[in-house]
Amino acid sequence: STESRPKRAFSKKGILSPDVGTTAPLSAEEKTEGRNDRNRFYIVGMGASAGGLEAFEQFFSHMPPDSRMAFVLVPHLSPEHKSLMADLLRWYTAMQISEAEDGMDVRPNRVYIIPPNKDLSITHGVLRLEAPTEQHGVRHPIDFFFRSMAQDQGDRAICVILSGTGTEGTLGLRAVKGEGGLVLAQDVKDAKYDGMPSSAIATGLVDHVLPAAKMPDLLLRYTKATAARAIRPLVKAEERPAEALQRIYTLIRAQTGHDFTLYKQNTVIRRINKRMAIHQIETLEDYVVYLRSNPHEIEVLFAELLIRVTSFFRDPEAFDVLKNHALPLIFGNKHDDSPVRIWVPGCSTGEEAYSLAILAHEFQRQHKSGHQKIQIFATDIDTGAIDIARAGTYSESIIVDVSPERLSRYFIKRSGAYKVKDDVREMVVFAVQDLIKDPPFSKMDLISCRNLLIYMGSSLQKKVLALFHYALNPGGVLFLGASETVGDASDMYSFIDKKWKIYRARRVETLPMTAIDLRQPALVPGKERVEAGPDLRRPASPNVGDFTERLLLERYSPPCAVVNDKGDILYFHGKTGKYLEPASGKAALNIIEMAREGIRLEIRTGLRKAVTQKKDVVYGGLQVKTNGGYKPLNLEIKYITKPEHLEELIMVVFNETAAVPEEKATKAKLRSREKASERLSAMEYELKSTKEHLQTTIEELETSNEELKSTNEELQSSNEELQSTNEELETSREELQSANEELLTVNTELQHKIDELSEANSDIVNLLASTQIATIFLSYDLRIRRFTPSATDVINIIQTDVGRPISDISMKLEYPELASDAEEVLKTLSQKERMVRRQDDRWYLARVVPYRTVDNVIDGVVLTFVDITHQKRAEELEESMNACLQGVIDMVREPLVVLGSDLRGELGEPILLRDLPGEAGRHGEQAHLRDWQRTVGHP
Repeated sequence: STESRPKRAFSKKGILSPDVGTTAPLSAEEKTEGRNDRNRFYIVGMGASAGGLEAFEQFFSHMPPDSRMAFVLVPHLSPEHKSLMADLLRWYTAMQISEAEDGMDVRPNRVYIIPPNKDLSITHGVLRLEAPTEQHGVRHPIDFFFRSMAQDQGDRAICVILSGTGTEGTLGLRAVKGEGGLVLAQDVKDAKYDGMPSSAIATGLVDHVLPAAKMPDLLLRYTKATAARAIRPLVKAEERPAEALQRIYTLIRAQTGHDFTLYKQNTVIRRINKRMAIHQIETLEDYVVYLRSNPHEIEVLFAELLIRVTSFFRDPEAFDVLKNHALPLIFGNKHDDSPVRIWVPGCSTGEEAYSLAILAHEFQRQHKSGHQKIQIFATDIDTGAIDIARAGTYSESIIVDVSPERLSRYFIKRSGAYKVKDDVREMVVFAVQDLIKDPPFSKMDLISCRNLLIYMGSSLQKKVLALFHYALNPGGVLFLGASETVGDASDMYSFIDKKWKIYRARRVETLPMTAIDLRQPALVPGKERVEAGPDLRRPASPNVGDFTERLLLERYSPPCAVVNDKGDILYFHGKTGKYLEPASGKAALNIIEMAREGIRLEIRTGLRKAVTQKKDVVYGGLQVKTNGGYKPLNLEIKYITKPEHLEELIMVVFNETAAVPEEKATKAKLRSREKASERLSAMEYELKSTKEHLQTTIEELETSNEELKSTNEELQSSNEELQSTNEELETSREELQSANEELLTVNTELQHKIDELSEANSDIVNLLASTQIATIFLSYDLRIRRFTPSATDVINIIQTDVGRPISDISMKLEYPELASDAEEVLKTLSQKERMVRRQDDRWYLARVVPYRTVDNVIDGVVLTFVDITHQKRAEELEESMNACLQGVIDMVREPLVVLGSDLRGELGEPILLRDLPGEAGRHGEQAHLRDWQRTVGHP
């Protein structure tokens, strides 16, 4: 409503200042000042969709015009309509408002609004306009601008997410957060539409959630605090920064278990500086106290230091180089049975890992390079990020980074979000891992660690690069960020692509243990150095007790093998050659294939029972064929439950029994052969019957299988059709949603314009009514368009007569020439006036003038009737008095002069001479009269 609208800015004379809401040209001094100030003021990017105009109004109503910030507004606008937002916002701020133009410098205390049907970016403090990639449907100008602003302004960027539907702005705020900028989101209770704020808040990266009206105060306090801190160093010498920072590191390590001592101190201080500015804390010592009393702030600072920023196919050109130059090297050296192993340390929320999975799958499909299994291990210290990555569900704004072909092939659209398909999800294993203290993976073909080394100190970078070299296979690929390099580790890596920092591991001698031991004794003062993991530890001195124990186990314990649930052998103990032998064909370590004759069936059956029933299985009295004869054997299959890291493994123990004397053995063999012959006959009959029954069952199963296959194909075809229909409907829904947002924005702007027009109309109506002048507005065809209340004094008119010709309305005036006068005015475009009398003897001055529009187009006439009855009566009275006076003068026979108060003559014939009779007298009178007329007006 207009009642809540703030007043415009007025000058001292009460007139609207001419520079308010205008785009005045800048002087050379202003331009120089803007360039010099560019690095000293904040740029606030504000994204909104439906309901954004109200949020903008609340924001700028509370933002002073001298905030020393620049504001760039990126609302969703209809591409087919001219935006009215700049005109509407001028009611709420005295700052200069401009529609963004290509090449326009951004300066403080200004507001810039994106024009319709354009994408807006910023480069070196200069706005750039581009044609949108999507002319219709869903566009993402907010994410586009936020990303460019983050890249250009760094920690001087501030992004604000206001009311709107959908999830746009989420990707952009990640980029701003990654560069150390400030992120604000409107409270969902305050927003007219909560889609965009809710999506932003769900990322966990928003610094503050608050109503739009309270954002200006926070921004002013934040910018003031950071400006003061920029002038005054963050850390003073007397504050002993090493000790203060070490306390902060200790608090973080105690609560989260992670240490940031070896990270770049400047980066850590910059993040701490931001948190101190938000909380208005002046010194590091005070911030340490604040951390101790607010454990939640430790978690927030930890998340701030983690910098959870990533996206799908970040730097697409780099992924193209990786696909065309690195993957051929990896897949070209692999056999079909050898998996391709990839490690993504610092994976954040998983976009990088899934991007590599998609890329590898595309490479296999395009080059038909065998059927190698792809294993991707993605790790991060952030548990929350790993949970998001495991879910594999991302907002619809990923369409900015993922092509439509990849979206349809590798993602499923569900409830306004995209979920990674199972075949891609199964390639990736996510785990929480601290790269600094946890053991690394090994035998990797590719390590992708992008934009992680830039936050580490040089010593830690060297150790991490050495660790990566240890984890890579010879010739493996290391993929770093565009601003990272291997530095002094160039002897371990060679370039594949210098621009995008893709390296290949060189063959070098074994690295010393200190090169890949990331843990430092200085991290835990007062404690001894923690030894490396068991795979990196140097051999210790031999221990007599351990040696004796190992010797007894080798001599007296039975041979055994530890296998997994599939029978793959993981560990041998003792001499198992009498029971296991390598199988012919491709080399494999599967206990079922290696088992000798006599125990193979029992091992297969026992493994299945042990896995399904989770209990031990024992077979006694077995005869295993070895060295041309049979040896008695008891077979034990033990299901391992402890310790936890060996849980679900199985131990197969071979217990050889004593041999039986030959005579007894012969008799036992004869008896067993007789019984075996009887059993054999019965079993042959049973086997024959079973085979017939089995054959019948197989035929029935084959028939059912063919029917199921046919049904499955039909269902698959139907599913594809439904999927296609669903995608079309989803596209239509997105386009309708985008169109609806644009219409809502246009509707809001038009509603505000209507309010202004209603207010102006009310002012005009009251103005016309207060003049008490009868006014009638006629259209070009002389039909009544509007009239004032006083018009009823001259014409018999009511409200329902609007639209009727003026000639159809009875007049109270004696003015038959009204219609002809109006037509003449339309032809000549000059006004016409005449005095007309009303039936009750009142007089009016009738004036007929052309009706001109704001475009100077003649669109009718305007009739005004001014009541001049009093003037008419006065004129008549004056004429009557003059006639009376003239009669009196004519009656006087004496010479007479009538003078005014200044003794000047007032009458034209003041002297009457009667002393000359006849013609002489008359001629004398005329002579005297002429002389007198020449002196009238003189004293």
